Amino acid sequence: MKILLTGGAGYIGSHTAVVLSQSGHEVVILDNFCNSQKTVLERLQKILGKAVPCVEGDIRETALVAQILQDYEIDSVIHFAGLKAVGESVEKPIQYYANNVQGTISLLEAMKLTNVKTLVFSSSATVYGTPHYLPIDENHPTCVTNAYGRSKLHIEEMLKDVANSDAEWKIICLRYFNPVGAHESGLIGEDPNGIPSNLMPFISQVAAGIRKELCIFGGDYPTHDGTGVRDYIHVMDLADGHAAALNFLSKSFGWHAINLGTGVGYSVFEMLHAFENVVCKKLPHRVMPRRSGDVAECYANPVRASDLLHWDSKRSLEDMCESMWKFQLSLTSE
Repeated sequence: MKILLTGGAGYIGSHTAVVLSQSGHEVVILDNFCNSQKTVLERLQKILGKAVPCVEGDIRETALVAQILQDYEIDSVIHFAGLKAVGESVEKPIQYYANNVQGTISLLEAMKLTNVKTLVFSSSATVYGTPHYLPIDENHPTCVTNAYGRSKLHIEEMLKDVANSDAEWKIICLRYFNPVGAHESGLIGEDPNGIPSNLMPFISQVAAGIRKELCIFGGDYPTHDGTGVRDYIHVMDLADGHAAALNFLSKSFGWHAINLGTGVGYSVFEMLHAFENVVCKKLPHRVMPRRSGDVAECYANPVRASDLLHWDSKRSLEDMCESMWKFQLSLTSE
């Protein structure tokens, strides 16, 4: 299969490129590198032993996207491209809607022009908002509280309308929980521009001496240790989930929403202590007041992914921390 990965040089996209390429698929990347590094392409080549074709450009350039779909004879698209920081989305909502919603409309126009009607969309558990019950299954009500989550939900609803309008469309919205970790080689991983907004890369940078200390927002939640609990999933398990989604769509039509998570919640302190065990030292941290909008607990019910995609997470919390530290060391040695 020939697959276009929009935003394919990013964190999840690059790991998915590895899984798909090693499964025998032909992968093409489209990325504008607004939140990714061009060095990822060199690292992918080291892992795979071959170059991954990449076009630098923006998905809002409909003609460019259509040309790529046509020139590379693309069969299906995995859509990762989009801005993803919750806090930033509150400050810059227009930018988020322009990139995420307008970008997806442009992609859909290009796909319709070239008759490519198989799409896996990188969605988020953010669409569920504050949990009404746990674990969260796909029947949980959607209720978003910020521009990032609203952009994801808008896109999901657009995709459902598209699938309802034409029975030939095959679409899965994969609702990620909290991706962490890195490829076992240590060559690719989460390397955000600026200050990390996610827990694992921040802990990793504290361990490497790049950051002074870890700020833990909220130590008085109604959880077993007072810190927030989240469902952390290894990025390679997540990448495997995309391959499983494409396999499912080869035999299924219509629109589907599926959680990708482990079904297990870990607290911030548990994540910190697991990382300390890997690096064999205590890491400086400080408990701060809660952030507005954060919830006490959030973790997935992954049964639908197991039943429909025949996919289950396999990697442990230790695997997540070890792979992330190996990647961090590869960055600091450059």
